[in-house]
Amino acid sequence: MLKARGVRLSKVQFHIWDYADVWFRDYGPTFLVNRQRQETAIVQWQFNAWGGKYESLLKDGGVPYFISERLGLPLYRPGVVMEGGAIDVDGQGTLMTTEQCLLNPNRNPGRSRQEMEEVLQNYTGASQFIWLNAGILGDDTDGHIDNLARFVHTGTVVCAYEEDSSDENHAALKSNYDLLRQSRDKSGKLLEVIKLPMPPAQYDLIRGERRRLAGSYANFYIGNKVVLVPAFGSSNDSVALEIIQGLFPDRRAISVDCADLIYGSGTIHCISQQQPSSTGN
Repeated sequence: MLKARGVRLSKVQFHIWDYADVWFRDYGPTFLVNRQRQETAIVQWQFNAWGGKYESLLKDGGVPYFISERLGLPLYRPGVVMEGGAIDVDGQGTLMTTEQCLLNPNRNPGRSRQEMEEVLQNYTGASQFIWLNAGILGDDTDGHIDNLARFVHTGTVVCAYEEDSSDENHAALKSNYDLLRQSRDKSGKLLEVIKLPMPPAQYDLIRGERRRLAGSYANFYIGNKVVLVPAFGSSNDSVALEIIQGLFPDRRAISVDCADLIYGSGTIHCISQQQPSSTGN
């Protein structure tokens, strides 16, 4: 498929490995950069398949070690359960997450918010923490931040927001929005918070139960020259794309059809993980 699109395969590094699922953001490596020393390292969080929900997917937790060996990068193991989609950072010391996920008894029972902040500070370098409450319905990750709010610039955040007060996601998303409006980054400045619409509700029969699918435009991926934005066949697709394009004037915002991918409870950000250069770019 890459050849058919004219991709220069010499620019692509393939890692052939036996894995179980596509949600690489969550079980894959989290990259760290020491800008002063111009060095890169990897953090391997413990992966328990989103609170022990899918035993057959547990083997994916070994992927960061495999990649660190292939790339020859130092590997750090904090010894706590976490997924990459549970945190979002501005690269300047501020980190966002949710209580529903990181303080969930199915991840690290008994650990307090303060204890989790200490771990995150030691292994991401963040020192300012913004805790949102809960995520959207149908998200079996227990409230990952990448479906809710994302940094787009230092001090600027987009936040998924449901305007329809009768929608079952309205209350949780409004609560998160209100919290963000009162939050400050590491520099002490109040965040600029930009609303991002939600796609219309979609449902599927999952394990015999009718459940809402966890669609969100906040699950976009920021690349070097593009921003890949999920689309769901809705009139809000173009609205979200226009908002995101306006926030990234130096990149091209591209709409990607995720109508099928969302049935696995995730989209573009969930299947990707950026690898920075040793300078942090």
